[in-house]
Amino acid sequence: MVDRGVSALSLPDDWPAHPDPILALNRMGSFDWDLDSGLFHMDAQAHEVFDLRPEEYDDHPETLVIRVPRAEGHRLDTLVAQALKDGSENYGAYFRIRRRDGSLRWTHTQGYIRRDDTGRPRRIIGIIRDATDELDEFAARREQADQDAARREQTNVVQLTTAALAHARTVQDVIDVLKDTHGLTHLGATSLVMGLVEAGRIRLIAEGPEGSFVPGTLVTRIDEPYPMSEVVRTLTPRFIESPEEFAEGYPILWPHITDLNITAAAYLPLIVQARPIGAMGLLYSDRSGFSTEERNVLLALGSSIAQSLQRATFYEQEKDVASGLQQAMLPRTIPSVRGADIAVRYRSASLGRDIGGDWYDLIPLPGGRVGAVIGDVQGHDTHAAAVMGQLRIVLRAYAAEGHTPATVMARASVFLHELDTDRFATCLYAEADLSTGVVQVVRAGHIDPLIRGTDGSCRRVSVEGGLPLGLSAEFGSLEYPVGTLELDPGHTLVLCTDGLVEQPGADLDDGMKTLMALIKGGPDDVRDLADRLIDVAEERGGDDDVALLLLRRRGLDAPRSGGRLQQHVAPGDAEGLTHARHMIRAAVRAWGARDRADEVELVADELITNALMHTEGSAIVTLRVLTGTDRRLRVEVEDSSSALPRRREAGESGVSGRGLLLVDLLTDVWGVEARGGGKCVWCEFLVGGPG
Repeated sequence: MVDRGVSALSLPDDWPAHPDPILALNRMGSFDWDLDSGLFHMDAQAHEVFDLRPEEYDDHPETLVIRVPRAEGHRLDTLVAQALKDGSENYGAYFRIRRRDGSLRWTHTQGYIRRDDTGRPRRIIGIIRDATDELDEFAARREQADQDAARREQTNVVQLTTAALAHARTVQDVIDVLKDTHGLTHLGATSLVMGLVEAGRIRLIAEGPEGSFVPGTLVTRIDEPYPMSEVVRTLTPRFIESPEEFAEGYPILWPHITDLNITAAAYLPLIVQARPIGAMGLLYSDRSGFSTEERNVLLALGSSIAQSLQRATFYEQEKDVASGLQQAMLPRTIPSVRGADIAVRYRSASLGRDIGGDWYDLIPLPGGRVGAVIGDVQGHDTHAAAVMGQLRIVLRAYAAEGHTPATVMARASVFLHELDTDRFATCLYAEADLSTGVVQVVRAGHIDPLIRGTDGSCRRVSVEGGLPLGLSAEFGSLEYPVGTLELDPGHTLVLCTDGLVEQPGADLDDGMKTLMALIKGGPDDVRDLADRLIDVAEERGGDDDVALLLLRRRGLDAPRSGGRLQQHVAPGDAEGLTHARHMIRAAVRAWGARDRADEVELVADELITNALMHTEGSAIVTLRVLTGTDRRLRVEVEDSSSALPRRREAGESGVSGRGLLLVDLLTDVWGVEARGGGKCVWCEFLVGGPG
């Protein structure tokens, strides 16, 4: 040891002729080294330090070799030579001497270099003392400090591990915490194994490093001669303090782990409420034995891990039950829809075991139409899921009955209000006519829909909305505006819940912009696009569920509109009826159905007249061309009466009753659909190509 930080002593020029008595009292000897003559004078106390009798020393430093081991002497010579060369004023060093009885003692020397006016070293004076007790005390203090530091580090690791385990929700989370390089490895463990008790067996759930588990131990019986089985049987930890003890205690296991160079191991039972739920093993390659403190630390760690595993196991079980209930509330299958590609996805929240009230639905409707629903019931619990299930059913029922989108939403709100629940729900209902691409949208407090174009562009469609379901009925505001948008072939309608949009600390508009960017840069296929959006939501995490529905109108092999006209005719409005007749005649001829123009005009006039005569409201006539495997012209007349028309035979002189007979004779197919509180009478004519 070299001590270069010593200070120069202020000693008299004739020292050591008159040695300081204080040095003698402190068992310090002195020396005077004349560099010109080479003589190395020592006082009596210095002789005593070197364990030399006066007659055994001749004032030549070479004589000290009998007490100073060769290696120590070489190190001292090098040190002094360097100090003389680099202009140092002093030096200090620890070195060992061998006493007369052969024992080695630590000694400390401190020298002060005297130089002449030219800087040439002429003399070294200094002191020498026995430093064995000093270094022993220092070593003891350092060892104690190291032990204290190690204890603090182990305790800190346990505290940090326990804190990390507090956030572990699944069994895999617990395993990840334990295998973290900043976790148990700080305790010096080379390898980790952990198993859970299942039906009288221990199933291995974690091992590290990867692939280090012993073949045949993936599942073991509790009565087998393995250390984890033993601690589970006895509920007592097993500390193995040497390779010999390991080999003797577990001869079946030991040959399989010799490559790991294991020198010690600690196997801990994982106990909760006096019942073993598993076991954990820590294997070491650089220690032998465990102190009492180390054992206590490991036992505390085992208790914390056991509690975390139990909590994680309960969480996963309850999560599975809740997720099963949620999935049971959602549609098992999505029906195929002619003219559209559909993709639906659902992601459960990453936090909590509760389930949400998010849902989607797709409802096939007559006339090539389809209803798309997306919604979110307030709350994240089984009650929200139950309300969601009931809402989904009534929305589907109201839509299938033929009610208008606004009526469907209003009735659903009344239903939710009458459930006597404190929950409300946001919802968006879109009724799409895939033959024309016209989509009627009603929004109840929900986020706006998005449309992706064939070029990948994405835009937000602002739809005027009403209050959320339940609230609109409570406040007597059941009016839901109907927005209309066009869905061209190849365009995709995107409906989602706010879990896909909202981000902590971010504005909703910013979330929508982020979502639109994702959609724009996403895959072309609707299923791949849905997967991508859900993957992003999964990566981002969050405490809200996500429901997603994508509907793409196909451009090929789907009915396409060759034209579409609509006219309202009010009761007693003769001019309106005339305009409708002119519209029908002109449209039919322009669309290349001149051969059947008279038939179409006659049937449409009959249906409009019947609607005006037998109802109290207006008639809405819609005329459009459908193209597919064949080309058809479709006439629809809507009115506000729910009474269905009846076909009957007219008397000889009667003029009433001939209408539906005429419709039946002149059309290729006709029918009646419920539309909200009213009905729609429709008919179709096969026509040739465009004229």
